Amino acid sequence: MTICDISVVIPTYKRPDDLAIAIEKIVACDPQPAEIVVHIDYGETITKPVLESLDHDPVEIVIIEGDRRVGPGGGRNKAIRKAKHDTIASFDDDSYPLDSDYFARLLTLFAKYPKAAVIGAAIYHRDETILPERREAQWEHSFVGCGCAYRKNLFLETGGYVELPVAYGMEEVDLSLRLYDKGWHVLVSPWLRVFHDTNLARHGNPKITAASISNQILLTYLRYPILLWWIGFGQTLSRILWLIRNNRFAGIGKGLINIPALVFSNRQYRAVVKTDSLNDFLRLKRKPIPESIASITQI
Repeated sequence: MTICDISVVIPTYKRPDDLAIAIEKIVACDPQPAEIVVHIDYGETITKPVLESLDHDPVEIVIIEGDRRVGPGGGRNKAIRKAKHDTIASFDDDSYPLDSDYFARLLTLFAKYPKAAVIGAAIYHRDETILPERREAQWEHSFVGCGCAYRKNLFLETGGYVELPVAYGMEEVDLSLRLYDKGWHVLVSPWLRVFHDTNLARHGNPKITAASISNQILLTYLRYPILLWWIGFGQTLSRILWLIRNNRFAGIGKGLINIPALVFSNRQYRAVVKTDSLNDFLRLKRKPIPESIASITQI
């Protein structure tokens, strides 16, 4: 097997067995990434011994232990800063590539599309049909953090993710909007395929329901120009109505109650994007732009 100039980053918390499987799948790729940087969030002691027992030479496993709870986004921030290479592949502790040449494909797409700050994969979950690879791509407004890759310098230029214990509806969208405001873009391609070993039923958890409401208001406060706050309020109302229609009542009240404290505790991150950037970003959300990659030659 060969090694490529890619660093893998994984945030984790109390799932050592899933993490070990994910790492086995990652190092089975050819080429292999040069290193895997794992951030263990604060307050757990079971993962480090498992990682130290793994031997995946020549792939280096770098362990970062958190000194405070920072959530998955904060863990990615720390791991990306620690990473040695400019191309950063991101996974969760229960996600991994489906194709052995995943990292070669990733390098090919970054070389082909220099305006892409983030490249996202097609994500498949338990009990979902895994579709054949397709040499297609489209410019989208956002991506999914359990199967994507970043240009390290551009990620760091934004300041990274806002540290939230439960980041649904905020983490990737917020980063994408800030990148878009700086003139960069997000490319998503089903030529990259990632398996996320979980099921979407967990999205019914009341904590996730609550976060999906309060995080939308936080995003509105941090990034939207004041004259466009009505859009964020409308998005929040649409989310609440969707939750009600789908009988996900548990967590709605908590989400609304959490808003003042969440906004106040993250007020230091406020950096409003340009009105034109937000409008273009929302148009892209409604209508992604297809991009043909059929003729590209893999590096």
